[in-house]
This record gives sequence, structure tokens and C-alpha cells, in this order.
Amino acid sequence: MKRDRLISRPTSATIARVFGRLEYRRLGAIYCYEGGNEFWRAKRQPCLRLGRRVARALLARLYQGGRSLYVGAGVAELPSLLVEALDLRRLVCPYNLRRPEVRSLNRTCRGTSVRFRARDAATAGGMFDHIWMVSVLNDPERFPHLAPLSYGRADPVTFDPVKFQRERRIVQSIVDRCMAKLRLPGLVTVSTEEVVWIADWCHRKQIPYLVERQQYPTALVGDPICFIQIGGRLFRKLESLKV
Repeated sequence: MKRDRLISRPTSATIARVFGRLEYRRLGAIYCYEGGNEFWRAKRQPCLRLGRRVARALLARLYQGGRSLYVGAGVAELPSLLVEALDLRRLVCPYNLRRPEVRSLNRTCRGTSVRFRARDAATAGGMFDHIWMVSVLNDPERFPHLAPLSYGRADPVTFDPVKFQRERRIVQSIVDRCMAKLRLPGLVTVSTEEVVWIADWCHRKQIPYLVERQQYPTALVGDPICFIQIGGRLFRKLESLKV
């Protein structure tokens, strides 16, 4: 159930302070092949503003004392991570395979409880009631044959179904290993283009789910994100309707 809540002033100040400490010169080389400084000059404020909006949406959906697994977390996830950790006293576990970015973000987040891990998120221990997996399953750099199809831009002349099948198996493996850590009822945050992968997992596991209609714009990748409610009361309601 959603609750109308605002980000506290101390947490809002911490978010601003963390963004002010970000090592934009280092991050520019990580996020861009060239033009990194210009990229962050254009994206810094939108990333902060839209990140706060998503963080407030999570504040309305998550409960205190839970655990969140962030798969592929970076700069854009900082507002949500800090709101969860500070205002909801939740344990947040952000994972990112890019070691230079992890080192930079951990220097920036020093003094907070947010600590990034440079490992596969599937190695995280325990169960989580929230999984954040935004722009991981349709990354055009990692999945150059799957991503164009996801966005409806696949070229029928050059499309390689064999390579697509290989990438699809990798994506399904990521989903299977990470979603196995979701405690029901649970919440999943994904981009709208990635909903089909979570829906596929739910169908295969025969677990009911509800994709919320509200979408939230993002500053870095451009794909809007949404929330998926999985299991729990929804499951019991659907079970009671079976004949």
C-alpha cells in the first residue's frame, strides 16, 4: 500500500552533499567514450531531480527495516539508496561490475551506510523484499543483438538469431538468479522495456504480479522506470478466484 511521504530534510541535504562530491571527471571517462565532462554538465541536475522523484516513490512503497538488492547500481541510484538507508533504515546492497566506478562511488559515499560491491549481484546473501534491476537486461553494450529487438529497432537484414538466442539465455539466467532472492510479497523496479523479462519469470513460476501504470522518467539512459508488485496478497486474491 502506498503512503504519501516526503524525503526528510537531513536526507535531502545528504543527497545534495553526495552529488556535490561526485568525481565527475573520473565518472565521465567511465560513462562516455568521449565528451564525459559535457555529459555530466548536462545530466547532473536532471539526474539529481529525477532521482529524488523515484526515491520518493520508493519511500511510499517500501517499509522500514527491509532489504533491497540493487543490480547494476550507479550514480542514478544514489538518491534511492540514500533515502532507503537513511529515511527507512533499510539495508541496501548495491552491486556494480565496473570496479573503477565502484571505487569512485564508495569514496563519494564515505560517511554514509551505502557501500557498493564490485561483484555479481547474484552472489548477494540472504533474501530481499525489493530488487532494483534498471537498464541491466537491455544494455546495448552487453547485449548488442537483444537490445535492438527490445526497442523495436532490429534490422531484419543483419539480425542474427543465433547470437540473439545466446544473449537471451544470459538475460534469463540473470533474472533467474536475482529473482530467486526476492521474498514474497516483493517489489521489483525495472525500466518499462524490461518488464517482459520479469513477467516471463512470474509466468514460469506461476506467481501473480501487477505492473503499476505510473512511470517515472530517468536522466541517464532515458528509459522510464516502473514498479512491479509480486506475490503476497495479490497471490491470495487470485487463488481465491480459482474455480
